[in-house]
Amino acid sequence: MEFTGKKAAAFGLGAVGKDMVYALSSGYVMYYYQDILGLSASFVGTILMVARVFDAVNDPFMGLLVAKTNTRWGKFRPWLLSGTVLNAFVLYALFAAPDLEGAGLMVYFAVIYILWGVTYTMMDIPYWSMIPAVTDTVPAREKLSVVGRTCAGVGNALITVFTVMSVAALGSGIERTGFKRFALIISVIFVITEVICCLAIKEKKSEKMQTASIREMFASLFHNDQAMTTVITIVLINTALYITSNFIIYFFKYDLGGGSSDWQGSYTLFSMVGGASQILGMMLVYPLIHKKLSNTSIFKLCLGVAIGGYAFLLFLCIAGLSSSLILLLIPGVLIFMGNGILTVLTTVFLAGSVDYGEMKTGVREESVIFSMQTFVVKLGSGLAVFLTGIGLDLIGMQGNADTEGEIVMQSQETLNGLHYLMTVIPIIGLIVATLVFVKFFKLTDEKAEEISQALKEKHAAELENKN
Repeated sequence: MEFTGKKAAAFGLGAVGKDMVYALSSGYVMYYYQDILGLSASFVGTILMVARVFDAVNDPFMGLLVAKTNTRWGKFRPWLLSGTVLNAFVLYALFAAPDLEGAGLMVYFAVIYILWGVTYTMMDIPYWSMIPAVTDTVPAREKLSVVGRTCAGVGNALITVFTVMSVAALGSGIERTGFKRFALIISVIFVITEVICCLAIKEKKSEKMQTASIREMFASLFHNDQAMTTVITIVLINTALYITSNFIIYFFKYDLGGGSSDWQGSYTLFSMVGGASQILGMMLVYPLIHKKLSNTSIFKLCLGVAIGGYAFLLFLCIAGLSSSLILLLIPGVLIFMGNGILTVLTTVFLAGSVDYGEMKTGVREESVIFSMQTFVVKLGSGLAVFLTGIGLDLIGMQGNADTEGEIVMQSQETLNGLHYLMTVIPIIGLIVATLVFVKFFKLTDEKAEEISQALKEKHAAELENKN
């Protein structure tokens, strides 16, 4: 099937829309229900963790349903379109909570958020799985994957940068109203982008789809120590970053802002610089330093840079310098740029572990290993929001549920607790990730190339024997 720029653009547009939705949900649900609506942070965090673990376990079952689908429109697009429409409605409902209190609001949130996860999976699994049904060649598939991942990053960045300011403007200072209107706008954009994607892309009807069960995922990990090491490292790194993302909005609103209503501008600037640093790290810095350093060396370097960024941020808080936005941008750049490069490298290492597993066992389990990556990323985000919820309650964070735009002043003890939660926990996670990587990871660039070359020779010999 011919690969065209039109298809790539449509596929990329779909990634922008769906990751705008994911970023809004994953980044602001805790803040909306705890700080604005007044639910217990521990309760919200528990529901978020349970829902994301359920969502991760549900992925293989959704993959199986998609694999068994066979319609005149293909197997992927019907699920992509229907899942999008349903998820858009649920997203709006998630940020347009009715005037409920106590148990009623708790039940509403639990049901709606779980529904959001189920409907998002309905469209997310077929979106990524249809790449082989759109392209014929390996280079074209790799190119489309890069387009999708890059555009997904753009969608995520758009939400990170513009949500807080947009909510303030749309709600005229009342965040509950602003989130309701902003969610409606994002839902409409989401549907439009996925409809364009479905209309522009045609599937090959004969396409077969591989799926992996949870049992197969873990069995593959237990037989592949390098995949296991990489996956554990991914969980620790992602948990650290998600914890930062969940806490930082409280830091800007209640600490840096000092009760001022113009905290949104500082938060937006910080998010913009952090997002730009992450993208530059992936697209520019990594290729440059890879010319002189091996991937394993870069990985350890970036872990050190991220840890250093968190340590500097903690120092600023302890020294009473955290009110300076200029100084805060320094650790922000270090943390987000380091994470961007780490994200690239974990994907590289996971691909290398597929070759390693084939050489070790004789079985190539590419789809199974990469399905596990999605599982553990969701698991990491679930763990992060759970820890965030517990932490907010432990430090006594008071939300704005009973105010109309005013900023509730927090005690100094609460702010100090916030400082330690958003820095010390990520530092511990990244130190453990470093120790695990240094001790157990052995797929150096030379070793990975040696295994890859050996497999090429093996495959060539097998093909020659068949002929």
